[in-house]
Amino acid sequence: AFASGGSAGYDHKAMGITARGGWEAVKRHFRELGKDTQAEDFTAIGVGDMGGDVFGNGMLLSRHIRLLGAFNHLHIFVDPDPDPARSFEERRRLFEEARGWDHYDGALISAGGGVFDRKAKSIKVSPQMRGAFGLTQDAVTPNELIRAMLRAPVELLWFGGIGTYVKSSEESHLDVGDRANDALRVNGEELGAKVIGEGANLGMTQKGRIEYALRGGRLNTDAIDNSGGVDCSDHEVNIKILLGKAERDGRLTREQRNELLAGMTEEVAALVLRDNYLQTLSISVTERLGAHLLDRLGRYTRSLERAGKLDRALEYLPDDEELAERFNAGRGLTRPEISVLLSYAKIDLFERLMSSGLPSDPYLDLELKRYFPRPLQERFAEDIEAHRLRREIVATQVTNAVVNRMGIAFIHEVGEKTGMPADEICRAYLVTREAFGLRDLFAAIEALDAQVGADVQYAMLIECGRLAERFVVWLLRNEPQGFDIAALVEQYGSGVAELKQVIGELLHHDDRRALEAEVARFAEAAVPEALALRIASAEYLGSAGDVVRIARESGLPVVEAGRLYFRIGSRFGFDWLRRLAGRLPRDSAWDRLAVTAIVDDLYGYQFQVAQSVVVAAAASPTAKRRGKRKAGESGGDTAELALDLWAAERTVQVTRTDQLLAELRAMASPDLAMLAVANRQLKSLVGG
Repeated sequence: AFASGGSAGYDHKAMGITARGGWEAVKRHFRELGKDTQAEDFTAIGVGDMGGDVFGNGMLLSRHIRLLGAFNHLHIFVDPDPDPARSFEERRRLFEEARGWDHYDGALISAGGGVFDRKAKSIKVSPQMRGAFGLTQDAVTPNELIRAMLRAPVELLWFGGIGTYVKSSEESHLDVGDRANDALRVNGEELGAKVIGEGANLGMTQKGRIEYALRGGRLNTDAIDNSGGVDCSDHEVNIKILLGKAERDGRLTREQRNELLAGMTEEVAALVLRDNYLQTLSISVTERLGAHLLDRLGRYTRSLERAGKLDRALEYLPDDEELAERFNAGRGLTRPEISVLLSYAKIDLFERLMSSGLPSDPYLDLELKRYFPRPLQERFAEDIEAHRLRREIVATQVTNAVVNRMGIAFIHEVGEKTGMPADEICRAYLVTREAFGLRDLFAAIEALDAQVGADVQYAMLIECGRLAERFVVWLLRNEPQGFDIAALVEQYGSGVAELKQVIGELLHHDDRRALEAEVARFAEAAVPEALALRIASAEYLGSAGDVVRIARESGLPVVEAGRLYFRIGSRFGFDWLRRLAGRLPRDSAWDRLAVTAIVDDLYGYQFQVAQSVVVAAAASPTAKRRGKRKAGESGGDTAELALDLWAAERTVQVTRTDQLLAELRAMASPDLAMLAVANRQLKSLVGG
C-alpha cells in the first residue's frame, strides 16, 4: 500500500496481485499434471521484462522456474540451461531496479545463451539454442528466434507483455488487429508449452486459445487469470467507501486511514487470491466432468441466447452442431470456453439477485462481513452493515459462492426442476451449505492440495455438489417460498449433525459395506479417513431432510428416525436402485430427466413408506407393547420390529417386490426399462 497526495491505494506492482492471481491458475494447471511449482523445477518461456509489473512479479513467484528465454519490445533473453537459484536472484535484482534484459549479468547465463537486440539483422544459433528451441539454421532473424521460442516444448509459457502473439489457424493476421506483432505470431496448434499463464491481456485470440486447448494445452482466458487486479480494485473502492464515513464522522483521520490500509495489504491480497483460487477450481471441476455436462451447458447457453444475454458466435462458443459432434466424441467444452460461460453465468445470476429481495436479507450480513478484512470487521461492524453498496457486495458474494461451488448451469437446472426463481434457489443453497457444514468440508478438501491427486480432490468436490443439489431441491419442494434462512439452518443443521456422527451405524449390511468400500477407496488415495468417511457418507446424508421431517412429525429422535429410514432403504432396495440409476447413461437431456424422475420417485416412496411404518407402529398394540425396549436392546431391533409388522400387513406387495428385486440383482447389467418397472412396483408399497 502507498500514500500519496492525501489519498491511498493498493499498488499492484508492489503487491503483484495480478500476477499472483494468474499464478494461482498456473499452479492449478501443474497440480493437475502432477507437478508442484513450489517444489519442482520446470521450464518456461516468457513474454515481457523484469521491469514490468505482471511479468516481473510472475517470474518471482517460484524459485523453481528455469527460464529458457524471454523477450520484450527491445531484447531477446536466452538461457538454454539456467540455474534456478542463481537466475531467480538475478531476476529479482532486475525487478527491484526496474531494469530490462540488457542489464542481465551475462556471467550468469548458461553456455550458448545471451541477450540479443531485436534490431539485429541476424542472430547466430548456438548448439544449445538448437536443442532448446528446435532450430536447424546456423543463424536466424530475431523474429524467427521468437517464433521458435513460442513453439518450444517447455512446460510454461507466461504472457506478461503487451501484444497478441497467438491466433488460430483459421484466423488471419488482419483478424487479430495487432500489426506490430504479425511477424512473430504463431497459431494455437503450434504452441509447444504444456501450460499457458495469461498474466497480460490479449496475449492470444480466443479462437487461438480454443485451438490450443483442443490439442491438449492447459489455459483459461486472460480475464480469468487477470481477475485479481480487478478484484483488488473493487476491494479498495469498497473499503474506501466504508472508511469514508468514519472519516467524515471524525472517528478516523486520513493518516489513520492510510495506516490501516497499509496494514491490511496482505489480507486484502489473500481475499482476492481466494477468489482466483475458487474460480479456477470451478473451471477445473467443470472440465473434469467433460461430456457429462455438455448437454446441460448447451441447454443453459441456449437459454441465455433466448433471453438476449449471449451471442454464441461473438464469444466463439460451439453451436449445436459442434456440441453434438463433441458429445459423440466424448469431449466437453475447453477451459477457455468454460471460462467465458462461467463469466456469463455470474453476470446472469448477479442481475437476477439484484432484482430480488435476497441481498437485503439480514442473514446475509455474514456474507457482507466476510468480504472485508478482519480489522474492519472488528472496528467498523456497524459501518459495514450500513455500506451503501451492501446489496451489490452481497449479491456478488452469493453469486460467486453458488456458481463457483455448484457450477455454471446449477441455477438453470434447479429452476427447471422446481420452477423456483434464482433467489429462492440461492436461499436454499445457503441453508444447505450451513446445515451440512460444507464450508469446513470444502476447506478440508482444499487443504490436501499437493498431498493427493487433483482428480481425487475434484471427485470429492463433485460428491459434495451432488449432496448439496439433492438437498437444495428437497428444500424447495418441501419448504414454503421465502423461508427464513437462519431458522432452517438451525432446524436442519442439528439433525444433520446427529446423523453425521452415527451414519455408519444406521446403515444396514449391504449399504454399510458400500460405505466402507467407498471410504477405503478414498483412503487408498491418501485422503484422511475422517474426511473419506464424510465424503462417502454424502450419498446417504442427502436424505437428511426426509429423516428430520419424519422425526419432527412423529416425535421420534432423529437417530431413531434415521435408523428406520435407512432400514427401509436397504430392505426394499431403494439405496441399491439409486446407486444403479447413478451408473446409467444420463448425458443427454432426456436420459437425465428420465433417471432423475425415477430417483426422485424412489426418495419419495422411501419417505412415504417410513411415514406409513411410523403411523402403523404407533397405532399397533403389539408395536406399542414390544416397542418398549428392554435394557441393552438396540434401536435397530425396534426399527426391524416396526418394519416387520408393517410388511406383514402387505404380504402380496412385499412378496412381489422381493421377487422383482431378486431378479434385478441377478441381472448382469440392468437398464433404464428395468429400473422403471422396479419403480412402478415400489409405488405399490405406498398405495397398498
